[in-house]
Amino acid sequence: MSRFYVLPVKRLKQIVMILVAALAAATFFYVQKAPPLSVFKTENGPRAIYKGETSAKHVSLTFNIGWGDEKAIPILNVLQDYDIKNATFFLSASWAERHPDIVKRIKKDGHQIGSLGYAYKNYSQLEVSELKRDLVRAQNTFQKLGLDDVQLLRAPTGQFNETVLKVATQYGYTVVHYSINSQDWLNPGIDQIVHNVNDRMKGGDIVLLHASDSATQTAQALPAILKHLKDDNLKNVTVGELISHTNTRSTEVK
Repeated sequence: MSRFYVLPVKRLKQIVMILVAALAAATFFYVQKAPPLSVFKTENGPRAIYKGETSAKHVSLTFNIGWGDEKAIPILNVLQDYDIKNATFFLSASWAERHPDIVKRIKKDGHQIGSLGYAYKNYSQLEVSELKRDLVRAQNTFQKLGLDDVQLLRAPTGQFNETVLKVATQYGYTVVHYSINSQDWLNPGIDQIVHNVNDRMKGGDIVLLHASDSATQTAQALPAILKHLKDDNLKNVTVGELISHTNTRSTEVK
């Protein structure tokens, strides 16, 4: 005789929710681990900025936020404690519209805001129409949040190509990469994050950090990084300031 087992509706819903959450987490970590492509430029065409003038004593601390609501505030508190009012936060617009209060806090504290697009997709794999749609949706979202001056764009997964640069330029964006990767999203340990940043950081560097909930050790690593800035007579500035008055570098980044 055949037997049929029926799950209660409530239990079935719980299983579906768990599976959806697991898939979302797996997708996030997959795109994070994908190796970055080279930064492209043409002779007189679009380019991506990864470093400012090296002779200046200016650096830019940048923070990507794509999901979560627990780690951003502690990081903002550390920056406030050290009187840093000019970091640059690259926000996924889909995250921003879900957390308007945190966006407001970032702006209120004086930090610059850049775009990570809307849906946190690999831009190098999108059709041009899909890329444009994502950029426009992000623009509209930021404008609804009162952010009319978002002019910097960072490819959500760190991967982009010449097509991405051209489309971004058409929409008035400057594409910003980075010269130092803290690898904080891997949670390798506070000391390792500090080592990844401080042992390499010099004038002109753009430092990649994260304020998503996946980066559980960034807030604890920040004080040592900020102390190193002061001890080494380096000054943090926004990416906008770093690239506006200097000869920026846009050659290929391997």
